[in-house]
Amino acid sequence: MTIDTEDALRNHYPAQSKIVRMKCLPAIDEHIERFISLSPFIVIGSADPGRGTDVSPRGDAPGFVQVIDPNTVMIPDRPGNNRLDTMSNIIANPEIGLIFFIPGVEETARLNGTARIVTDAEKLKEFTVNGKAPPAAILIDVREAYLHCAKALKRSKLWEDDYRIERGDLPTLGKMVSDQINGEISVEDAEAGVETSNRERMW
Repeated sequence: MTIDTEDALRNHYPAQSKIVRMKCLPAIDEHIERFISLSPFIVIGSADPGRGTDVSPRGDAPGFVQVIDPNTVMIPDRPGNNRLDTMSNIIANPEIGLIFFIPGVEETARLNGTARIVTDAEKLKEFTVNGKAPPAAILIDVREAYLHCAKALKRSKLWEDDYRIERGDLPTLGKMVSDQINGEISVEDAEAGVETSNRERMW
């Protein structure tokens, strides 16, 4: 059996509580702004009807996401793999969702809104690290802002050691990628590329 209508979906679950309905704000308040200022890691969700969906991690020192005003935030686009999935999706469809994490805190903060890609040199200069400004930034007009309860992180025990593994229990990224492309690039060359990128292209 599957659920394929909104009514069927709503009838399958209990109704939202009053606090769940009320805590969804139309703008960033002081608590969510503080949360964002302490977050070193976010996940961005975007979609292009013609290409599909994408979820992308972004990280930097706490405060790397700049709150410009209660309805505007800006995220530097640091060097990555140049697939440009998020950026391409924004051009096709500006709808975007963000979730903010703080190590040790089990609650998260979420923003929904529309995004634009900006390349204004003066704005980008504010995100300079080690003498390097990002090539672009994502400017988001925030439509919804809310704090998300801790259940998911409690169940996953994300900040605890219960499910932590030794890094050696999983192959290196170079090994996995080399296997995935049938050895077109050797493990040694793949691992050297990863190491060089991590050393020279962080910012």
